Amino acid sequence: MLNDPLPEQTWIYQLDRARGTVLFEAQRSQLSVALPIAPCSGRSAWRHPGAVRSSWCPTRSAATSDTPEMRAGTTCFLGVNVEGALFSVGDGHYRQGEGESCGTAVEGAMDVTLIVELVKGGAPAWPRLEHDDHYAVVGSARPLEDAWRASQLGMIHWLGELYDLDPLDAYQLLTQVSRSPLANVCDTNYSALTKVDKALLPTADAYGGMHRHLREQSAALR
Repeated sequence: MLNDPLPEQTWIYQLDRARGTVLFEAQRSQLSVALPIAPCSGRSAWRHPGAVRSSWCPTRSAATSDTPEMRAGTTCFLGVNVEGALFSVGDGHYRQGEGESCGTAVEGAMDVTLIVELVKGGAPAWPRLEHDDHYAVVGSARPLEDAWRASQLGMIHWLGELYDLDPLDAYQLLTQVSRSPLANVCDTNYSALTKVDKALLPTADAYGGMHRHLREQSAALR
């Protein structure tokens, strides 16, 4: 880049568990802001057994996509194509804006409870996320427009599966209903999302209602 290197500097955020906030305190200016916590996992991915893979680079197996959408209550569908695949999760964020602009969120340790199910057949090409109110697909690549295209194509395929749509019909529908938040633009691959609000579409059961099933299991664990 043409600008001089940025200086090394660390910001410490004070966590207030009772209020559910983290405190931003400017170091070169006069401003402090209490921000609501919004915990998410920056990294979740399957791994080939016996293989050494970096968790830094987001790919089709997810890895460090750094999306705030990977939060409590999210179902993540990952395509697995090897026997005995392993699963990893980490990179806890107490809060992160879309894009993770400077390369760090409000990083911190956290305890995570996961429910893992194996769904035979229908593996997605790119990671799919389902919330109570949204569907989302994560695409990761460089340049950024390729990450966006991957997420768009992934959602076109998902809409086709959910509603038995021809690809061109799904393409046209997606153009009118999708949102495209960024996950990260700082890792070795960038990550972009395509989101669709469920309220705009007929009710559907992705993967046989797996999200609803996992939510019911989660409620029983509390």
